[in-house]
Amino acid sequence: MIGVAGTSPATTGEGDRCFNLTGIRSSLEVSVPTRRRFQLVLVKPSHYDDEGYVIRWWRAMIPSNSLAAVYGIAADCAERQVLGPDVAIDVEAIDETHTRVDVPELLKRFHSHGNFGLLALVGVQSNQYPRALDIARPFRTAGIPVAIGGFHVSGCVSMLDGRAVDLDACRDIGISMFAGEAEGRLELVLHDAAAGRLAPLYDFMRDLPDMEGAPVPFLPKPYVEHTLGLSTSFDAGRGCPYQCSFCTIINVQGRKSRFRTADDVEHLIRLNWAQGISKFFITDDNFARNKAWEPIFDRLIVLRESDGIPLGLMIQVDTLCHRIPNFIEKAKRAGVTRVFIGLENINPDNLAAAKKRQNRITEYRRMLLAWKAHGVLTLAGYILGFPSDTPETIRRDIAIIQEELPLDIIEFFCLTPLPGSEDHQVLWKKGVAMEPDLNKYDVEHVCTAHPRMSREQWEAIYREAWSLYYTPTHMETLLRRAVATGVPVNSLIKLLVNFATTTQLENVHPLQGGIFRLKHPSERRPGLPRERAVIFWPRFIWETLRKHAVIIATIARLLVLKFVIMRDPAARAYRDTALTPVSDDVEATLNLLTNTSGAHAAVTHLKKIAQLTGAGRVV
Repeated sequence: MIGVAGTSPATTGEGDRCFNLTGIRSSLEVSVPTRRRFQLVLVKPSHYDDEGYVIRWWRAMIPSNSLAAVYGIAADCAERQVLGPDVAIDVEAIDETHTRVDVPELLKRFHSHGNFGLLALVGVQSNQYPRALDIARPFRTAGIPVAIGGFHVSGCVSMLDGRAVDLDACRDIGISMFAGEAEGRLELVLHDAAAGRLAPLYDFMRDLPDMEGAPVPFLPKPYVEHTLGLSTSFDAGRGCPYQCSFCTIINVQGRKSRFRTADDVEHLIRLNWAQGISKFFITDDNFARNKAWEPIFDRLIVLRESDGIPLGLMIQVDTLCHRIPNFIEKAKRAGVTRVFIGLENINPDNLAAAKKRQNRITEYRRMLLAWKAHGVLTLAGYILGFPSDTPETIRRDIAIIQEELPLDIIEFFCLTPLPGSEDHQVLWKKGVAMEPDLNKYDVEHVCTAHPRMSREQWEAIYREAWSLYYTPTHMETLLRRAVATGVPVNSLIKLLVNFATTTQLENVHPLQGGIFRLKHPSERRPGLPRERAVIFWPRFIWETLRKHAVIIATIARLLVLKFVIMRDPAARAYRDTALTPVSDDVEATLNLLTNTSGAHAAVTHLKKIAQLTGAGRVV
């Protein structure tokens, strides 16, 4: 049984009004009265901005799959009455990126139930770890059990000594750490919390569970409504075969492909469609390497084309996905409208240094044009701060991308030695200085030294990169390309507004963005002075008005451009270098393949292969 999320369990009475496993129906009456109610509060923390305020929005940009996954597992535990038939489990989920963590109210709730329950901090990344500890402290002071899991704990346990990177703070406060994945393991933690015997550490890193038949990620609609576009998320698989040195996923989720079955995916789609939700972010780090991608796509195609479920999907793939027969074609039919590609860089020397050898710049245009041919929005991650980077080379490379690659959206990141990655492990073992404040490990702050740039230069070029790419001229070009290739223009405009303005106006990464920033004086980081209300609120209101004036002006400008372009009779025939079909003649003149020694080497290598194999083309 699972108490109605967001409703005070104390008001539900003796006869349990409960959800079934799906968390959808609330009409089932349980005939046997319960004597005790275990309070399970799942909190996905946010983190602090540079002024020390929690980053929170009226509507957040990205749904939390960690929260959905743990909620689904908790719902299953509650439904199976894992604490016994005389104990109900009330589950509440709080995503702090859009919902305030009301600590006094939660403390009252726990107190009204004799502190019988657990505060679980889920999916905690390194940059969220300081905020998670700050949330936990008053609960531990009140004697309430607290557990923490996610990439920071799991990555540090996997790659370091189990005590490094501030993990001892959990031990000092009495927070139980959970390393690994919760499928099949949450029940043990709940039993221990109910019995008052939480272990200091639950380490399942060497025993990753199968996903087939496991409880599926799920959040009730009232939670999903706080996310832009009424979208939610799920992981169809976990694990990645590649060895990128900056990546934490391979060391937390492993390199072996584990996946849900098509039946599992259909089940979660139908659960969500029953509450009117049909947009999903499939969070697999690389869905193209999910061994079950084809049966999953086939099932989604049936749901969309035969059952009429209007699926809208975003997936993440690598730069070689277009080589998989039928992958892009089936993705489009399954409902994929957006695809995120781990482009990372266009300099092969930088890619080799990061062990991202699977990225071949000679394939970039072919891959992107293949997605464009199906009218799919393309987004790419681009990392700044590889060893060969300088402000000058970064400016040059952004210009090349604008001119020669048919990309829609670029998300810039600083190369960050994230705890749990090989990069971090190497620096830690060598004793190299790294940023001590984990709050800054958000891939937009500089956290270690660079061989060719000062910290100030690196930070400056990161901020400049956004304005270099999202110029008014280039955004017009992107809209013209969208009209010519059938990409949804309104969807592109929404993304352009977010990515062109968030860093400039809010000083946070667009993926941490949302609609209408929410702040509260009480949510400032401990150690920083609390601002007086007469100063805080007038400034906040003025900043909000000023920022939204810029946003509205940006929207208006893009809508006018859309109107002008759509009325142009030649709009569908628009072509530029980026949209020009791949051919040997065109590729030989591209700066992408001629401006670095690594690019020259890559092209030379392909020419040799073509000569040896008798292939008719080079790239």
